[in-house]
Amino acid sequence: MSEGPKVDVVIPCYRYGALLPASVRSVLAQDGVDVRVLIIDDASGDGSADVARGLAAADPRVSVEVHPENRGHIATFNEGVIEWAREPYTLLISADDELAPGALQRATTLLEDNPGVGLTYGNSQMWEPEDPGRPVLRTGRWRPIVYPGHSWLRRRCASGTNPVFSPSVVVRTALQKQVGGYDPRMLHTSDLEMWLRMALYADIGFVAGVDQSITRVHEKNMSSTYLESDHGLEDLRMRLLAFDAVLDRGADLLPDADRLRRRMRRALARDALMRLDRAEDKNIPLGDTADALAEFARETCSAAIRSPEGRALRRRHTLGPRLAAVVRPPIVAAARRKLRQETRDRVQLHRGV
Repeated sequence: MSEGPKVDVVIPCYRYGALLPASVRSVLAQDGVDVRVLIIDDASGDGSADVARGLAAADPRVSVEVHPENRGHIATFNEGVIEWAREPYTLLISADDELAPGALQRATTLLEDNPGVGLTYGNSQMWEPEDPGRPVLRTGRWRPIVYPGHSWLRRRCASGTNPVFSPSVVVRTALQKQVGGYDPRMLHTSDLEMWLRMALYADIGFVAGVDQSITRVHEKNMSSTYLESDHGLEDLRMRLLAFDAVLDRGADLLPDADRLRRRMRRALARDALMRLDRAEDKNIPLGDTADALAEFARETCSAAIRSPEGRALRRRHTLGPRLAAVVRPPIVAAARRKLRQETRDRVQLHRGV
């Protein structure tokens, strides 16, 4: 057994039996930490529970809980991080994702060197089905970056996005107990709401310069379903719900909560308008979704129509798509590039369990 900081690792599993062994091995192979693993099979019914039991039989650090009936991913997460976890640090990682070598040692080093940090995360390599072989991970020297919690939260409100790769996140178990479990209203943005909630009470650490995890991207991902549903409309709605919930909670902690809410809503409204503009630019038929995206933008922030994205839509309707494309201002093109990058970043949201 490795010597070092103690980390409880929760691995929810729903019909990921084929991928589960690689995920568990990536945790058990971590150097410099003492890990304890709980696999929670949420009534997969496809043999995944048998795979989990086999992994537990092969290593005393692994235990298994099998649900007789499906409880859903939020209840499963909370069973692990609230009811089971007891060691100083906790990691919640999906059964289809993996840790990079040395990830837990780097994360716990950052946490132990910075007592005010309650959550640390890092970069993740995306592994898509069409990619041949395993992703090549960035290794070598790394450096810790510490963000004051409220400053980090303000940046998230300004962008309206979630930059955190879930399988890379290690939290202080005491902070997890303090802030409570995942919110069942959030569905696939429950992790975003959790990171924002923790930032109300603690600083945020980032492991820079290396990759901390591997995130699988495939059709069974809950995040993929929401990001593709109605051209991202459900994703926008869920992000709005998560940000609003945290700003409501932090009203007494954030003197500028109202301003942050306005900035967040403007960012999400501009995102919706950008999606409309991009679909029209590519002649993608949106049907009723076009009206729904426009309505979301109006309801979320009526002033967004005066944003570069709003002006681009008006220009298109006035000049027509071909001429509008010729006179598109550079700021709009830059905003479109930013949205594409942020969309790729958001693929890391929790997978369906």
